[in-house]
Amino acid sequence: MDARDGDGSTEEYETLIQTTDVELLKRAWRQEKAAPEILKFETDLIARLTGQIELVEENVEQDAQSGIDPLTVSLYQMDLDRSQFLLRSYLRIRLQKIEKYIFHILATAELYNRLSKQEKAFAKTCLVDLEKHLEESVLSKLPSNYQSIFKQSMISEENDMVAKPQLDTFVVCKTNYYLGHIQLEDNEDGPSDDRANQRPLEEPFEMEPDVLYFVRYKAIKRFVEEGRIDLF
Repeated sequence: MDARDGDGSTEEYETLIQTTDVELLKRAWRQEKAAPEILKFETDLIARLTGQIELVEENVEQDAQSGIDPLTVSLYQMDLDRSQFLLRSYLRIRLQKIEKYIFHILATAELYNRLSKQEKAFAKTCLVDLEKHLEESVLSKLPSNYQSIFKQSMISEENDMVAKPQLDTFVVCKTNYYLGHIQLEDNEDGPSDDRANQRPLEEPFEMEPDVLYFVRYKAIKRFVEEGRIDLF
C-alpha cells in the first residue's frame, strides 16, 4: 500500500520526505545562504551525506559497467549531481563567510565554536596568510600609529577595521509553529537623558505557521538557532 494512503498517512509521508538527509541539507543550505552570520556546522548531517554520496558514486560506476539501462544510470547520476552541488555550495558559502569575517569569528568564541574541525584549521591558516600579506604589502609602509590590522589608528577605542555580520539585515522567513512576543527592535543606546537619541521600542509581534515574514535577522536570531524558523 502507498505510504500516502489511509487516515493521517499523508502528513506522515510528507514529514518523512521533509526529513530525508537531502531535504535536511537543502534546509541547512537555505539557512546558511540567507543568514548574515555563520551558523552552526551540521556535523552529523554532513558526515552521513558524505558517506551516502561515496556509496552512490560506487553504485553508479558499477551499474554503468554492468550494462544496466543507461537511462536508469543517468537518473541516479542526476540525483548524485544534485546532492553534490548542494553539499559543495553549502561548504562554499561557509568558507566565504569565514574569509569575510575571519577576525571577528576568531575573536568570538560562540562563532568560532560553530565551525567544523576543518573550518577551524582553514580559518587559522587563512589568518596567518592574510596577516603576512597585509604586513608585507601595506602595513610595514605606514607610520607606526597606523600599522594595526584591527584599528584605523592606535588612538581608536574599538576594532573599527574588523568586519562584522550585519544582524540588522532583513530576511524572509517562516515558521511551522506559532511564535509570540517577538521583539522587533531594542534600544541599543541604553539609558540616556537625551530622549531624541533613543530608538522607541516596537510592540512585540506574533508569527503564524506557514506565513512568510520580512523582518530583521536579529529579531529572530534565537529562533533560527533553535531550528524553529526557516530562512528563505
